[in-house]
Amino acid sequence: MTGKPVADRARRILARAADSGPAVGAQETVPALPLEGLMVVALEQAVAAPFATRQLADLGARVIKVERPGTGDFARDYDRSVLGQASYFVWLNRGKESIEANVKSQGGQAILAALLERADIFVQNLAPGAAERLGLSAERLRARHPRLICCSISGYGPGGPYQNKKAYDLLVQCEAGLLSVTGTPDQPAKAGISVADIAAGMYAYSGVLTALYERERTGQGTSFDVAMLDAMGEWMSQPYYYSVYGGRPAQRTGARHASIAPYGPYAAADGEVYIGLQNDREWAVLCERVLHRPELITDERFRSNPDRLANNDELTPIIESSLQSMPADQLAALLDEAGIANARLRTPTEFAAHPQLEARRRWREVESPAGHVRALLPPVSVPGREPSMGAIPALGQHTTAILVELGMSQDTMTSPEGDQRDRPAGSHEAVRPIVGGPA
Repeated sequence: MTGKPVADRARRILARAADSGPAVGAQETVPALPLEGLMVVALEQAVAAPFATRQLADLGARVIKVERPGTGDFARDYDRSVLGQASYFVWLNRGKESIEANVKSQGGQAILAALLERADIFVQNLAPGAAERLGLSAERLRARHPRLICCSISGYGPGGPYQNKKAYDLLVQCEAGLLSVTGTPDQPAKAGISVADIAAGMYAYSGVLTALYERERTGQGTSFDVAMLDAMGEWMSQPYYYSVYGGRPAQRTGARHASIAPYGPYAAADGEVYIGLQNDREWAVLCERVLHRPELITDERFRSNPDRLANNDELTPIIESSLQSMPADQLAALLDEAGIANARLRTPTEFAAHPQLEARRRWREVESPAGHVRALLPPVSVPGREPSMGAIPALGQHTTAILVELGMSQDTMTSPEGDQRDRPAGSHEAVRPIVGGPA
C-alpha cells in the first residue's frame, strides 16, 4: 500500500476519535488496524462479495473495486433511497476505491494483472467458468503469485448439476429449505433481508482471515470457494436435524418459535410484547412473578418444554388472559425485573433511533458522493481501536490515481475488447449472474 492511503486513513481515524469521545493524551498514537498494509482486489457485484470485502476495508485493508465502465456494480442502481444512492451500495461499499476497467479487454486485463502483482487477496464472483476464460483461475493466479489468497463466491459451488444455475438470494433460500420453515402455516415467507448473500459473505470474510493467518505460518497463500447454498445450508442445520432425525417436518410458526414455548408475541393491554423462555426455571419464574399463576408450573400440560410446545394452542390464551390488563411498557419492565427476556417490535426507522445504540455511540458519519450518511460501527468492538469506516466511492473515482500508481496511462483503458462472455457476474448480457441481488 502506498503511504498516502495510510496517512489519509490515519487522519480519518483521528478525526472520528475526536468526535466520539474525550481527546487522547498528546503522547498517544492511533493503533494500526489489523489489516493495514494489505491490498484486496475485488471483481464483485451485488451483496455477498461486497459484504465480505467491506468488512476487510473496515479492518484497514485497501480494497480496490474493479467496476464495469459506465455502469459499475449493478447494485448501484437497485434504488435511490440514500441521498439519491442505492441503499445496498451504500451499505456494502464504504472504504473502497473504485476503478473502471473492462476486464474483457486487453487494457483491462493489463490493469488487473498489474493490480494482482501487488495484491494480497483476490475476491471474485464471476459466473462459472468466466474466471478461467479470463486467465483468473485460482490455480493459474497462485502459480504466478504464491502468496496470493483467492476467494471465489458462487451460488451453488463448482461442479454438480447446479453449477451453472442462476442463484439469487430468494432462490437459494428456497433451495436450502428456508422458506419451508419461515412464514405462517398457510403461507411461506422469505427472510426480509438478503440472508443467503449475507451468509456467503460472512464465510468468505472469515475464510480470508483464516487464509491470512495460515499465510503467516506457512508463507503461502491459498484458494477457497464459498457457495451460497453451502452457507445457507449451515444455517439450516437445526431444522435439518429436527426434521430428518425427528421424523417430522419443521413447522412454519410465524413469529413464534417452532421448538420452544412460550416464545414469541403475546398481547398486552395496548400492544404486543415478545417473550422468550429457554428452560423450566424461567417458566416457573414467569408463572409466579409475571402471570401470578403458580399452579401452571405443575400442570401436566406445561411441565416441560415439549409439553408446552405440544399444547401451545392452549397455553397462549392462558398467558394472554393474565396480561390483557397490563400496558406493554409496564409488562416489559416487569419481565426485566423478573429476568425474563423480552422485546418490543421495532421498524427500521425505530431501530435507527434505538436508545441502546445511541447510549453506546454506535453511529458514525460516512462520506459519500452525495453527502454524509450515518452508518453503524462493525459488530466487533476492540477497546481503543476505531474501524476505518471510509468513504463510499463514486464510480471510477480512483481510476486515474490508481493508473498513475501502476505507471499506466488512460490510453490503457481504450484497448480492444475481448470475449463478450466474460462480463462480471450480474451483467445483463451473456454472463449469468451467480450471486444474488436483494432478498
